[in-house]
Amino acid sequence: MTHLSVEMLAADAAEPITTAGHAQLGIAVLAGIAVIVLLITKFKLHAFLALIIGSLVLGAVAGAPLDKAITSFSAGLGTTVAGTGVLIALGAVLGRLLADSGGADQIVDTILAKASRKAMPWAMVLIAGIVGLPIFFEVGIVLLIPVVLLVAKRGNFSLMRIGIPALAGLSVMHGLIPPHPGPLVAIDAVGANLGVTLALGVVVAIPTMIIAGPVFSRYAARWVDIQPPENLVPERTSDDLEKRPGFGITVATVLLPVVMMLAKALVDIVVDNPEHTVQRVFDVIGSPLIALLTAVLVAMFTLGRAAGFTRGRIAATVEKSLGPIAGVLLIVGAGGGFKQTLVDAGVGQMILDISKGWNISTLLLAWLIAVTIRLATGSATVATISAAGLVAPLAAEMSTPQAALLVLAIGSGSLFFSHVNDAGFWLVKEYFGMNVGQTLKTWSVMETLISVVGIVCVLLLSLVL
Repeated sequence: MTHLSVEMLAADAAEPITTAGHAQLGIAVLAGIAVIVLLITKFKLHAFLALIIGSLVLGAVAGAPLDKAITSFSAGLGTTVAGTGVLIALGAVLGRLLADSGGADQIVDTILAKASRKAMPWAMVLIAGIVGLPIFFEVGIVLLIPVVLLVAKRGNFSLMRIGIPALAGLSVMHGLIPPHPGPLVAIDAVGANLGVTLALGVVVAIPTMIIAGPVFSRYAARWVDIQPPENLVPERTSDDLEKRPGFGITVATVLLPVVMMLAKALVDIVVDNPEHTVQRVFDVIGSPLIALLTAVLVAMFTLGRAAGFTRGRIAATVEKSLGPIAGVLLIVGAGGGFKQTLVDAGVGQMILDISKGWNISTLLLAWLIAVTIRLATGSATVATISAAGLVAPLAAEMSTPQAALLVLAIGSGSLFFSHVNDAGFWLVKEYFGMNVGQTLKTWSVMETLISVVGIVCVLLLSLVL
């Protein structure tokens, strides 16, 4: 697998495809991003196409020859897909096996059966955190919505008291924790260590989920006191199954790749000798590809076979999981192409030169850039990829923990204030039966809380690491 290292980025930035000055490059960046925003928001063009056009506009305004701009975009797309595409695909397969086998429902039902009424919001954020670890945000919503609506109705809870913690858990995992696409691409771009980023991501995620979830849900329930809409309860996946996997084995399967990657990070710290046999073994065991591949193969037995799936049905489940992620892969790839065009045009080096005189934390700068792109495009993934490309040269002199915190700062910024240009905004609005104003007061504020609490935690960690 080919990875884009910081050294490669720095080398590319040292020999840009254009000799434009800082002012022209700045205008080129604004023009490229403005075109992407306009095409996505005004003309409703697919983000994949918008990113291609925006990359070409960026190169043209920066004065780069068109053939070189195309080469940069193509190289970035290929490198990004090579570095993260397989991982996204494996994560999608694991998520589909978890859903179709009834494993996700088993986790949900077990935790809810043991939770008191007072502890229910905390149970929901725990469920969302576990279920959201290997699966995409949209899939997580589809999985958890029936549970949220059912619990709210049977327990006579305000929908926000139960729904906000679930949404917070899913959103935090999506923005901060690999193997989700955004964090993976950011890790690749800035050359961060995946295991360290995962470990620190969990440290940041826990208080963030608590504050934006159970704590904030108290206020959200007062601001928007609505009951579950009767017509929006979809059937659960496991209702048609004769049996489903047990709670313990399901949780163990979900956490297996996380444990493998964290074990590698721990061995790297303790042994700290790349030539040592133990470290070399764990470098293989804890690589994202091997960790996720292992989890998928294990899940075929612990989840698929446990649910009574035949070999044919397991194969069909795997095949069914890959189709829906085609759009995600294209957007992520095109985002990588846009990022590489930024780098090759010398934009990253420009930011490095300009920011030398600024009295501002690199982490805060990365967060602000991600916030700006998120507000403009509505896409957390586009914001993460673009911001990572812009600040990648700043990571060249960073320590391993600081580079991981840079990824988390970008991820936090990418979640800031979801509004009407974000597909997730409309997904939540429709599922919860809210109007636009109610969605802004609950979902949008929750996303902003996640972003702000996330960057505060990152900055606090940077003081001790």
